[in-house]
Amino acid sequence: MNPLEGILVVDLSQFLSGPSASLKLADLGARVIKVERPVVGDICRSLYVSNVKMNGESTVFHAINRNKESFAADLKNEDDKARVLKLIESADIVMHNFRPGVIDRLGLDYESISKLNPSIVYGEISGYGKEGPWKDKPGQDLLVQSLSGLTWLSGNKNDSPIPMGLAIVDILTGAHLVQGLLAALVRKGVSEKGAKVEVSMMESAIDFQFETITTFYMDGGQPTERTASNNAHAYLGAPYGIYKTKNGHLALAMGQIPILGELLGCERLKEYQQVSSWFKQRDEIKEVLAAHLVANTTEKWLSVLEPADIWCADVMDWKTLLKSEGYKVLEMEQEVQMSNGFRFKTTRCPIRIDGEILKSPKGTPILGEHTNAIVTELKL
Repeated sequence: MNPLEGILVVDLSQFLSGPSASLKLADLGARVIKVERPVVGDICRSLYVSNVKMNGESTVFHAINRNKESFAADLKNEDDKARVLKLIESADIVMHNFRPGVIDRLGLDYESISKLNPSIVYGEISGYGKEGPWKDKPGQDLLVQSLSGLTWLSGNKNDSPIPMGLAIVDILTGAHLVQGLLAALVRKGVSEKGAKVEVSMMESAIDFQFETITTFYMDGGQPTERTASNNAHAYLGAPYGIYKTKNGHLALAMGQIPILGELLGCERLKEYQQVSSWFKQRDEIKEVLAAHLVANTTEKWLSVLEPADIWCADVMDWKTLLKSEGYKVLEMEQEVQMSNGFRFKTTRCPIRIDGEILKSPKGTPILGEHTNAIVTELKL
């Protein structure tokens, strides 16, 4: 039995952040009913990140909406809204990621829902919170990354701001919402008291940078300085970074520069004896390292560094990763099937409970697929 079995989630969210959260709840055993607009559904059904289509819809939608049920309802239609409210009466969790003000106009705000279902755990995602000059800005991942300072941490010193190559803020925000919802469920189990859980993408992006922003608070607000080359962390000293080798790349984490010099046979690195120099002179140290490491293969350097317990790694692409034993032993893949027979391979929930991997064979719902059955079952 999965830990959230018996928990009913009504998910009014769309795009990425909310649905990524409800996916985690579904994989932990909750029953997730995804409320979608008739005809068009979640806009993410047609939000393409590539030219690959899966069963006529976007790969993104399938990746984050498997293991759910689809209930078609127009929230601006009074009859449909009445059905959704009746559904929420039976729910343990209801969640959304509408812009501030929209949910109030729909009459589905926390105050209204808590009168209907006093023990409800209500989850809400916004872009920038409900107050301040940014509250009406679109909560879109790239825009939040850009406003949050995150884009100044990747790339090298002379590069323009560089965003992360994934919708990282969406996924982080969804994870934070799950944490809050689960905490509220625990309290509900103790006191039978409901809760409103609020997270914003901006707050999640700031929290993601807690280490570096804390440093900024304490160093008098010194500007962020990326290294001139091989940057992997704007605040860490040499050798931290990724370096080109004769046949690929090598990642080096924290390490003592003179010891690296000894192991790699690089005399110049032995000159940097003081720890302070690994920060103050990190650009020149990385330049020396880069020139030295390119002369031999990744395999050669790993054979020298790994036995000495130096933190290092090959730099793999997905093709290489998926062939590796380290990946295969994790059993991260699963195949799921839709009701129309369409099957696809995707990742599984990364959590294990009592040593058991959490997998579900249930694929993505067709738009409105479960509406009639839910109406009959819950007498809506």
